[in-house]
Amino acid sequence: MARVILHKELFDYDIELRKEYPIICGVDEAGRGPLAGDVYAAAVILNDSVLINYLNDSKKISEKRRELLYDEVIEKADAYCVATASVEEIDELNILQATMLAMKRAVSGLGVRPDLALIDGNRLPELECQSRFVIHGDAVSASIAAASIIAKVSRDRYMRDLDTKYPQYCFSQHKGYGTKLHYEKLEEFGISDVHRKTFLKKLYDEK
Repeated sequence: MARVILHKELFDYDIELRKEYPIICGVDEAGRGPLAGDVYAAAVILNDSVLINYLNDSKKISEKRRELLYDEVIEKADAYCVATASVEEIDELNILQATMLAMKRAVSGLGVRPDLALIDGNRLPELECQSRFVIHGDAVSASIAAASIIAKVSRDRYMRDLDTKYPQYCFSQHKGYGTKLHYEKLEEFGISDVHRKTFLKKLYDEK
C-alpha cells in the first residue's frame, strides 16, 4: 500500500480563509540568494476540494519529489502562473524589489483576480487585490507551499538550461548559489552576463 503523508493543517489554513475570501492565491519565490540567474516567483490558486500528498515547504522535499509534486500541482490548480525578474532588473532595482516585481507579475498573470493573495515572507508586493504576508508561509498554507514547489522546480530547470549554455560554471550542480565550486569557477572564468553584478561587486571591480 502506498505511503501517504498529508500535511492537512496546510489545507485547513486555506479552507478557513476561503470562508471570507473564496479565491486565494499563494505566492512564493525562488532564487533570491544565488549569484547568478533570474529570480522566479509563482502564484497558485487551489480550491477546497484539492488535497495533495507530500505537499510541504519545497526546501523540505527531495528534488525527485518536487518534480512529481510540480506536475500534480499544475494538474489540480484552478490557475497558476510563473514569472521572473531578470538579472538586469535585479542589478538595477536590488534583489528585494526585483523579487516583489516577479511576484506582482505572477499574480497579474493568473488570468483570475484573487480575493486574497498570501505572500510568503514579511514583505508585500504592490497588487491589485488584497494581500497579506505569512512568515514561513510555505509551512503554513497549502497555496503557498504549492507556489514554492512551482517556483523552485521552474528555477531549477532554468538553471539546468543555463548549464548547457555556460557549462564552465556548473550551474546544474549549485543552481547559481555561492558554493565553493561556484567561486572557483568564477575565479577561473570570470563573471558572465548571467551573473548578478551587484552580488559580485568586489570580484566584478577586480575584473
